[in-house]
Amino acid sequence: MQDKSGGAVIVLSSHVMRGSVGNRAAVFALETLGHPVWAVPTVVLPWHPGHGPSTRLKFNDDEFDHAIDDLIRSPWLGEVKAILTGYFGSAAQPASVARLITALRKVNPDLLYVCDPVMGDLGGLYVPQQTAEAIRDHLLPLADVATPNRYELQWLSDRSLADNHALTEAALTLGPKRVLVTSAVAMMANGVGNLLVTERRSLLAEHRLIDNPPNGLGDLLAALFLARLLSGAGEEKALQLAISSVFEILSRTTRRGADELALESDASSLATPMAMVQMRQLLHPSQKPRRTS
Repeated sequence: MQDKSGGAVIVLSSHVMRGSVGNRAAVFALETLGHPVWAVPTVVLPWHPGHGPSTRLKFNDDEFDHAIDDLIRSPWLGEVKAILTGYFGSAAQPASVARLITALRKVNPDLLYVCDPVMGDLGGLYVPQQTAEAIRDHLLPLADVATPNRYELQWLSDRSLADNHALTEAALTLGPKRVLVTSAVAMMANGVGNLLVTERRSLLAEHRLIDNPPNGLGDLLAALFLARLLSGAGEEKALQLAISSVFEILSRTTRRGADELALESDASSLATPMAMVQMRQLLHPSQKPRRTS
């Protein structure tokens, strides 16, 4: 595999004081795999809201926008080769970040942008609808890769997604050339599916279901998939390695009985995962036989 790891990644997402979610998960994973990171918090919390209420430290929208201006004017902008976005703390932040992405692409037309549209799950949206709409309208059109879960893809595509065929069709309407759908429909019994959809391929990566997983797995997966792509892995290999790392870390966390991912203890699982992942190539709409008259 060709090493293309030179260059920094800007990561914009939530920051927690305790735990491994949002920026805490993404930054650690990227740096462990050799990618320097510019970490930009969009909101600061003592812990993930799933653990209970806590104080939410917000950023003034104008000040956040000015900080983005500082990054755009920085003399080191040429160092940046990728950007990853996750959770946003307000509906104004995505527009500010869209300006940053546009400026970065003027410096580096090959910039790789991964949009993790963190907005909801089975229970519905957990961000204000205006924030979800801002991610959809300002950031998805700029993304090379999107990593929604099934509910987020359903909301973004405004369609019912009962099976992987429907997921594939919806992913192809989203805009980015690569869409990695977490919580896809597994084909193996008691499994978890992750579906990568490109213009020509539908790849399903599966592993064993583990109940009551800790938070942060989606943040971690988006960062790992980005890191593997940056390091020169092809799409299928990048998917396999990223899913293998996530499953291995999840398994270890569960065995410990921990309520948070312990990435610092499992760095080897980020770099050289050993967990087995079932890979399947599914029928893609572009492969359907044409009707003859």
